[in-house]
Amino acid sequence: MFADVVFVNGQVITVDSNNRIVEAVAVKRNRIEAVGTNEEIEGWIGESTKVMDLQGRTLLPGFIDSHLHLLSYGLTRLAINCQEASIQSNADIIGKLKRKAESTPKGGWILAVSYNEMFMLEDQYLTRHQLDEVSTEHLILIVRQCGHIMIANSKVLELAGVNDQSANPEGGVFGRDESGRLNGLLVEAAMDPVKRVMNPTEEDLTKAAEIASRDFVSLGITTIHDAGGYEPVNLRILQQVVHSGHLKVRVYAMVVHEPNFNRMRETCLSTGFGNDRFRIGPAKIFIDGASIAPTLATRQPYETNPEDSGILYYTQENMNDALIAAHRDGYQITAHAQGDRAIEMLLNTFEEALRLYPRRNHRHRIEHAGLAMPDLIERMAKLDIVTVPNPNFFAEFGDIYIKHFGARSDYFYPIASCLKAGIVVAGASDSPVSKCNPLLGIHGAVNRLTTSGAVIGEEQRISVMEAIKLYTWNGAYASFEEDRKGSIEVGKLADLVVLNDRILDVAIDSIDQLQIEITMIDGEIVYDLEKSPDTNETLEETINFIM
Repeated sequence: MFADVVFVNGQVITVDSNNRIVEAVAVKRNRIEAVGTNEEIEGWIGESTKVMDLQGRTLLPGFIDSHLHLLSYGLTRLAINCQEASIQSNADIIGKLKRKAESTPKGGWILAVSYNEMFMLEDQYLTRHQLDEVSTEHLILIVRQCGHIMIANSKVLELAGVNDQSANPEGGVFGRDESGRLNGLLVEAAMDPVKRVMNPTEEDLTKAAEIASRDFVSLGITTIHDAGGYEPVNLRILQQVVHSGHLKVRVYAMVVHEPNFNRMRETCLSTGFGNDRFRIGPAKIFIDGASIAPTLATRQPYETNPEDSGILYYTQENMNDALIAAHRDGYQITAHAQGDRAIEMLLNTFEEALRLYPRRNHRHRIEHAGLAMPDLIERMAKLDIVTVPNPNFFAEFGDIYIKHFGARSDYFYPIASCLKAGIVVAGASDSPVSKCNPLLGIHGAVNRLTTSGAVIGEEQRISVMEAIKLYTWNGAYASFEEDRKGSIEVGKLADLVVLNDRILDVAIDSIDQLQIEITMIDGEIVYDLEKSPDTNETLEETINFIM
């Protein structure tokens, strides 16, 4: 029996238990059939076998991004991007919004994303009043880069039922001006009324998923752990797009927010249900805010404000009620926890859940696990917790950490300490909060450099091989799938990535310059750099919700 595709003459990084590096791989249908030297694979080559000469380049297991937001990414892909080179100020954004309003029907949405007031010349937030000057007949919304803060014009606030008399919700803040009137700023849970009225259509969401999938495979991503977005209907939409063949990446879908996974539990479906294309993942809640706003919940106040220790969404009692029931019913459980206070609370919940309902191999997770101090790492290790940090954040947001947390910033995403403690660490981008290129994450884990060139936690740097494992085998382990993906071994799914150079041999400070040449999923080449269309073509597509 001959292979369908054979890769030869490569730096094949298997990420197996021995971290073997070999030359060649044979693929038959959707499985890896043989791994070894060129000579060992030669017997798999028949007349119809496609032979791909790597010419020394790196072949890796397909990348796994263990935490991103697929539909949110797709929807924001075509919005006004506040990080475009042409945007340097709030005034530039206002100009873009005005031009968009001219071509948008009255009553339509105008969305801007990736906004960060710290990068604007004015170094201050836009306000509702400035957005109203653009238009009070359009629904104008700006989403901050962290995804935990929005700015809305008056029409959006009116649609959401928010006014000057609205009280701050638990875990959120409505921004106000000096007179006490709403200024349009919506922090954390204060965004929820707006989220409820945005309501993109199923057609919009389907297009968003397809756009996201094309981008992901061009970056070598073959599996995503989708961290949720809008409503439970998203799970059905994702399944439909997967089965239609338009969503190429494999999906491990988190069930987000307590009411949603309570409804899911009533159907007796829980973590692991599905197949190799689409599988239900953990039950997830949000405990605290963002690391880059910052609104994360910390045990000690921020260096920049002795009165500020962040925002919590849950009390300990409410969090226990939300997650322990899901644990009891067989779910893998997880939570967004960035600050050390939030991480500590989540660990308390894990301990109580396992005391009441012991379970081996639970693989409960912490999404982000940002400010993870040594005492918390020790507890994580004892509980066999999987952490899902964002090493790509160092380049984009590291200087923000230093500003607000001083010496504590060295403990942001302490990957080396976690690995030393025996914790499985799965790499993630949290896109669209940050760029979803796994090579940027590998670069960040190895170098830990900020935009200004500062090093955050030098002792937390890890090797290139360790960093590769974060985005391959460890990601598979985080979804109970290391028996079928995450490494290049016989019998595993043929999810593979070819780079344009040898990742183990290039200078570590240039890893972020590497490119994806080929992405294979299920034995099918879904991306080929030489044959790919101009990426700008995707910008011509429209999503009604945004455009």
